[in-house]
Amino acid sequence: MLSGSGLAVFLLLASSGAQTSALQPAGLQVNCSSLGLMEVPHLPSDTTELHLEDNQLTTVSPGLFDRLAVLRKVSLSGNPFHCDCRIQYLRNWLLRNRAVVSGEPTCASPSAVAWTAITGLSDDYFYSCGRKSCVGGTYNALMGVMLCGLIVLLMWSLRLAKKSTFTLDIDERHTGFEAESLRSLKPKHRKRLQTSLSEVSGNSDSLTWTEDLERPLLNMELLPQILDVLHNKHNIKIKDT
Repeated sequence: MLSGSGLAVFLLLASSGAQTSALQPAGLQVNCSSLGLMEVPHLPSDTTELHLEDNQLTTVSPGLFDRLAVLRKVSLSGNPFHCDCRIQYLRNWLLRNRAVVSGEPTCASPSAVAWTAITGLSDDYFYSCGRKSCVGGTYNALMGVMLCGLIVLLMWSLRLAKKSTFTLDIDERHTGFEAESLRSLKPKHRKRLQTSLSEVSGNSDSLTWTEDLERPLLNMELLPQILDVLHNKHNIKIKDT
């Protein structure tokens, strides 16, 4: 009698044209040869004999044969296997299970290894596969670490900027800006002074510009208020030295 899983596989394979027969007392014989299959169908774990020759298989999914613990015979010849990195699993499995392999499956492509037995592919042939994977993983990990570091640095900079205090030192000799230097830098102010002087009486002709220009242009009474606004709103401290 067939088990429940065996009966299900029997019906599935029978509908696709595969021939399945029970092996007494245990296991299944599955014949899927010459059906034009492009991938291996799901197989019950108690399969003991598997015929997959003369199909259109190009690779075998990793781990597919590992669950067939009681497999005693398998035939994979006559398939156009493409021997790239994906064929490495089948190659390793065939090397470990030579006793159950009937016929030697060969590579159909790429052209450099055409007609070469899959078991004849050396470890060096697959060296680049592991190297690409390693390099890709290392690169992704490195980029992730750098991105995290950049984010942490940005957050630390913003936090530091909020807590920072800027201090401006103003020398006492600069608190009263000299009018002469301002007069040379402020032509409009100089013109205003000339107009005011021309309107005074004749007795004021003896007044010199020096007296007016020596007055500080900055109202020192407003300085404490300015310093207070800079400190409270902009966190800038100005220290008188």
